[in-house]
Amino acid sequence: MKLSLCFTSLFVGSAAAWSTITMKTEGSSRRDVFRSVLGGGAVAAVAAATSVEKANAYAVPDLPYPFEALEPYIDTPTMKIHHDKHHATYVANINKATEGKDGAEAPILDLMENALEAGPAYRNSGGGHYNHAFFWDEMAPPDEAKKTKASDQLQALIDKSFGSTDEMKAKFEAMAAPGATFGSGWVWVCVNQAGDELKVVNTANQDNPLMKGVLAEGVMFPILGLDVWEHAYYLKYQNRRPEYVSNWWNVVNWSKVSDNCAYVVEKHAGVNVKG
Repeated sequence: MKLSLCFTSLFVGSAAAWSTITMKTEGSSRRDVFRSVLGGGAVAAVAAATSVEKANAYAVPDLPYPFEALEPYIDTPTMKIHHDKHHATYVANINKATEGKDGAEAPILDLMENALEAGPAYRNSGGGHYNHAFFWDEMAPPDEAKKTKASDQLQALIDKSFGSTDEMKAKFEAMAAPGATFGSGWVWVCVNQAGDELKVVNTANQDNPLMKGVLAEGVMFPILGLDVWEHAYYLKYQNRRPEYVSNWWNVVNWSKVSDNCAYVVEKHAGVNVKG
């Protein structure tokens, strides 16, 4: 239960009592004020709610747009199931795996580098949380997405690394095809560790290029990523993954991708995500 909801329920019927608090309470602690208005049992309930919040270090971030916003390229039912069910399962499992452990409240990004060494829950569920939080944030409704464009910095890296945007997209789509990324996985555009070149790579399952041991080239920093698990497209596209991949460009927010690029080139580190 969210702490705010807990407060709401506790304060119902207590408005009159709360209104009696005057400036005399300014020297009191918040705990004393709550206790005087709500009683010790209510304070304990608030503390319990806070404990629940702290125990769940990770949460599914809200989408930055409505479920239906990516239509017709990504359908509403898929978005609801993908976000509310699949992503939520990864979050629940990584919370369970990290509960009570040192660093349990660390940003999910911090768990990525050593996820393979840390074990399957960190690799699969932790990776699933990071990858999906990254994915939601790089997309926008088609009418908005078409107004975005690569920054000068990003465009220069694209031209240097691939020759043109069209060539980059062609390489990306080839990598995302079932023959190249067989089964479940992701396709990424990454900045190399030197910060001077882009690479298109793929990873299996919920792995990502931030994880040591996943890529032969070593750790790289994603700025764009596409989920090619069947749950990301099957309701609309069935077995037509290439159609899903080519249509996906219509919802890519190049302003966000440009921001990702600027960040990793400067910091030589992965992009932080919400949740």
